[in-house]
Amino acid sequence: MVALPDFLRKQYPFRPQSFELPCGNNMSYVDVGEGPTVVMLHGNPSWSFYYRNLIKLLQKSYRVIVPDHIGCGLSDKPQKYPYRLRKHIDNVCFLLEHLKVEKTSLVVHDWGGAIGMGYAVRNIPRIQSIVILNTAAFRSRHIPFRIKICRIPVFGDLVIRGLNGFARSAVFMAVTRKMSPETVKGFLYPYNSWKNRIATLRFVQDIPLSEHEPSYNTLREVEKGLHAFQSVPILICWGGRDFCFNDHFYSKWQKIYPHATCHYFPDAGHYVLEDAFEDIGPLVHDFFDKQKS
Repeated sequence: MVALPDFLRKQYPFRPQSFELPCGNNMSYVDVGEGPTVVMLHGNPSWSFYYRNLIKLLQKSYRVIVPDHIGCGLSDKPQKYPYRLRKHIDNVCFLLEHLKVEKTSLVVHDWGGAIGMGYAVRNIPRIQSIVILNTAAFRSRHIPFRIKICRIPVFGDLVIRGLNGFARSAVFMAVTRKMSPETVKGFLYPYNSWKNRIATLRFVQDIPLSEHEPSYNTLREVEKGLHAFQSVPILICWGGRDFCFNDHFYSKWQKIYPHATCHYFPDAGHYVLEDAFEDIGPLVHDFFDKQKS
């Protein structure tokens, strides 16, 4: 287990465990509580820390599993590694198989949408319900200019890995409510060096905008499988001031899942759980409780 600094343990009072993947890298994950399983999947440039308040809320009634993707959070950060969507989906499959998860609900955000729904499409009978938070799992050519320029060779390396520009900008651009200094430190904690920012860059480079991108076909496979969850309970909680996953994506999810229960938070940003947790936390808890009854 990793020894965490005091400032982090106060907000993230968990004891992350480690699982060695078949590739030899170690994947860190939180596994707390008892009851029906809920798996939460984060995006870039965050880590399981993003879900800290939701973990605390649900762990009294549920088994909550929250991994850090390879290259993120407290997981290993290999420098020569295929940081592709398919590989991240594979890793979640390996972890949940190791943890003997037979049935689960999902909470997905940002890249966690494509990764989580990728897992779901491969394991349709295991999925009990899904919570969707400002994310996508379908093809789109939409990309904010500020992210697009980070894909420029050399420039992206310097900005993301050299200056930590992606993670540092997210702590104020992805929220509408100013984070406390301690929360900022928590989000940035794993990304403290050029080496440790490898996945932050690779995720940006792996955004599949066209059929020429390496992960395009993987995302297309995920998108084709989304229809399988038309009868699965789905809750969508959406921040309306997201510079990346804007209302276009929200509308797309509503078209894919017209049966979903939707809540729109006009004043919340991309890190919707930071801006609107007081409202979203109880909604998620009640949503999962309904599946138990």
